[in-house]
Parts: sequence; C-alpha cells; structure tokens
Amino acid sequence: MSWGTDLWDQFENLDKHTQWGIDFLERYAKFVKERLEIEQTYAKQLRSLVKKYCPKRSKEDEPRFTSCLSFYSILNELNDYAGQREVVAEEMGHKVYGELMRYSQDLKGERKHHLQEGRKAQQSLDQCWKHMDNSKKKFERECKEAEKSQLIYERLDSDINATKSEVEKAKSQLYLRQHMAEESKNEYAAQLQNFNSEQWKHFNVAIPQIFKNLQDMDGRRTVKLGEMYQSFAEVEQRVIPIISKCLEGMVTAAKNVDERRDSGIVVESFKSGFEPPGDFPFEDFSQNIQRTGSDGTIGTPKTEGGKPDPKHAVSRTKNKLWLFGKKPKAPTLEDLSHLPPEQRRKKLQQRIDELNKELQKEMDQRDALNKMKDVYEKNPQMGDPGSLQPKISETICNMEKLRSEIHKNESWLAEVEGKHGSRSERRASADVNHHAPHGRESPEGSYTDDHSQEHRSPPQPDPHEFDYEFDDDDPLPAIGHCKALYSFDGSNEGTLVMKENEVLYIIEEDKGDGWTRVRKQGGEEGYVPTSYVEISLEKNSKGFEGP
Repeated sequence: MSWGTDLWDQFENLDKHTQWGIDFLERYAKFVKERLEIEQTYAKQLRSLVKKYCPKRSKEDEPRFTSCLSFYSILNELNDYAGQREVVAEEMGHKVYGELMRYSQDLKGERKHHLQEGRKAQQSLDQCWKHMDNSKKKFERECKEAEKSQLIYERLDSDINATKSEVEKAKSQLYLRQHMAEESKNEYAAQLQNFNSEQWKHFNVAIPQIFKNLQDMDGRRTVKLGEMYQSFAEVEQRVIPIISKCLEGMVTAAKNVDERRDSGIVVESFKSGFEPPGDFPFEDFSQNIQRTGSDGTIGTPKTEGGKPDPKHAVSRTKNKLWLFGKKPKAPTLEDLSHLPPEQRRKKLQQRIDELNKELQKEMDQRDALNKMKDVYEKNPQMGDPGSLQPKISETICNMEKLRSEIHKNESWLAEVEGKHGSRSERRASADVNHHAPHGRESPEGSYTDDHSQEHRSPPQPDPHEFDYEFDDDDPLPAIGHCKALYSFDGSNEGTLVMKENEVLYIIEEDKGDGWTRVRKQGGEEGYVPTSYVEISLEKNSKGFEGP
C-alpha cells in the first residue's frame, strides 16, 4: 500500500495529514510535560510534609520510643520515595519530553522539504501544460486564419471582376497562412508530446517518490510515538524496585514498634526512686468512752501509751495524701538536686559520660600536638615547636577543667546513690515498726490528674523520729537562718508560705529530700523547698536561739 500509487491525486490531504501528525506528536509532548510537572509538585509536597513533621531536634529531645523512632524511619523512607518521584520527573523530561520536542523539529524540517519538492514538481508540470496549451491555442488560431484566407482566395478566384493581382495576392496570403498553420501544428504536437512525457514522469516517478518519503516520515513518527509511550512507562517502571524498598522499609518500621519497650522507657524516664507511701494507722477516738462488759465483744486497736497519736489526728491527715499533691516549681540547679533521686542519678551519669568523651577528645588533641611538637623539634624546617605550646597549654587547661567537672559530678552521683540507699533502708524500718506515713526520708514525686506537670509534696515527720516534738511543748531551737530567693505559695499541708527576700529561721536541715523546715518570726512553722532559699547555718547552733 503506497501513498504514491493510491493517493497520487491527494497532495492537499496528505499535506493536512502530515501536519496533523506533527501536531499530535507535540500534543503528546505537552501531556508528558504536564505529567512530569505533577511529579515535581508531588515530590516537592512530600518533602515539605516530611520537613514539617521531622523538625530539627536537640540531642536531649531525640525520641527513644519505638513508636517515635518508627515514625521518623517512615518519614525518611517517604523522603526517599519523594526522591524517586523526582527521578521520574527528571527522566520524563529528558528521555521523553525533550526527545519528542527534538524529533518534532526534525519532522517539521523534513516535511517542509518534501512538500516543497512536491510543489516544485507540480509547478514544473503546470508550466509544461501552459506551454502546450499556448501552442494548441496558436495552432487553432492559425488554422482559422488559414481557413479564412482560403475562403477569400476562392471568392476572388471565382469573381470575374477581380483582377489578376488581387487573385495572386489572395493566393500568396493563403499559402502563408497554411504554412503558419503547419508550423503551429508541428509546435503544438511537440509541446503535447513533451507535456505527456512530463506528466507521466510527474505521476509515475516524482510524485510517488515524494509521497513515499512523506509516508516513510509519517511511519517513523508513528513508531517514535510508540517508543515514547514505552519510555514513558519504563521511566516509572525503573523506580518501582526502589519505591518497593521504601515501602518495605515503612513496613519494617511498623513492625519495630514495641509497646513493652516503650513502656519500659516511660518507667526509665520518669521513675523517681522514691518508695510508695505506707498504710495509715487506725485512729481510735473511743478510748475515753466507758465500756460495759457486754460491749467488749469486739475489741479496737489501741495506740501505744493508751492515747491517740496527735500526729495522725484527722485534722492533720486530711488532704495529706501528698502523692497527688502540688510540687513547687523549683529552678534548675547545677547539681540537679531539684530532680527525684533516680532521675538525678541518670542525668548525672549522662553528664559524666559526656564530660569523659570531651576529656578523651582533649587528651587525643594533646597527644597529637605533642607528637607534632616532637616532629618540629627533630625537623625545625617543618615548623616552630614553640608555636604549638600555647595550644598545648590551652588543651591541658581544658583537661583540668573537665577533670574538675567530672570529679564534682561524680561526688554528686555518689551522694545521690548513697542517700537513695539510706532512705530505702530507713523507709523499710519505719514500715516494719508502725506502718506510719512516709517521713522526711521519702518525699514522693508523681503526676497530677491532668498529666501536665510533675508535683512533689513536703515531707511528713516520722512518728518515732520526732516524738519529742509532741511530748514537749517547747519549740525546736533554730540552727541557722535563710533568705527566700523566690516566693512560695505553700498550698500543701505542712508547707509554709513565704515571700521573696523574707528571712526565716531554720529549725531542721534538708535530709536529702529537697525540703527544709523553717520558722517565721511569728512562730509559724512548716516546710519550704530547699532550692528556694539561701541557707546560713550557725557555727554554734546550740547558742543560737529562735524567736
């Protein structure tokens, strides 16, 4: 099936068809461009989404929960997924859209050339036909003129009145016209033969070749479109394995979520190290009521000495479940004493580890500088050994500072570990004796109902450690004084309200739980956070009397 044979007379339609073919190719190229722009936008939005939900965090804020770690792994995989969408867009732009636009320009040039060749052939044939037509018309005119001359001659020849000269002139005119008619006939025959030859060549050689070139061009365009359709799919097909790995990574991250491990991290993060409160004793208010013999069927427990312990009166125990009490907001201290023992121990250990790492870096730097100094001493042309001494001295100074910090923090760590152990032992002893409420050695830290803030309550005295307070009406002697650094509202039972810069008497030191027992000028006593006051103890506490 050939265009040159079957469509020999459809030049204009082939002109329109080949133009439509190029337009269709460019339309597909435009489709590919819009498709890759969608990929670019999609990838950009994915990266923005990842950035939004994966903000920069400090080292201390790094998540440790498996659910958080898995989520950030999923975000990383999604970021890689976005990268693959960018690859798709880039490949489509280079291998499909770019190739189509280059090919379209080539097609336009080739089509223009073939059509110009066809128009030239048609113009040549038209010119040949024009020459033939002109010779034909001339032949026709000359024949008519010859016929007219013949009629004139015959009329004069039969006219008796006509002179001989007139007849001869008419005869010579007839010969002339007949000769011209014969020449125009010969010219017309030659032009006709030439036209027929050119027309045969035009429709059997030139046009078939031109149309065949157009057919080949259109065929290549169709094949190219098929290849580009395939490339369009293969571009995305090539990234599918990587995208599958990204999705597999997301599934793996999902399987790594471990609720037990997360629960353990919660315990590790918030465990205070304090012991839970013990049982409250029964408070018998019926001891002074006379009993009859029949009333003694059921006995009631009695406290030692036959009298109720004033320390556990209802008025004093009401609202004293300080596990849920309100903890004052203490400022952050260098020794971390504002934290519960367990958290303080962990933070101190973490700080010591970081300081040891810094110390090791300084030691490595010192060793490197000393080696360089030795090299300079042996090879003075490489450098001045004295130029390294300031840096070595600075490094040694930094090492000494770090060692001092490590020693200080190790002392605090030893202190908190020692106090934690002693509190636990004293606590166990107190619980065995009387199951009394927790004393000074075990203040609690816990969450409030709204889980928004950790609270810590003031200590409650052990009944056997401070029995003298209730057996003797005399107040405890002051062992020093303190100045309030911050205001404290004293909203919990047993705490004392104080204002900033207020001077108070110290009647009992902090025993490691973060609370100090003080007395106001008016004699009111209670506990205040140790971190809220500046303490000055007297050298001779016995000689210092309170108000």
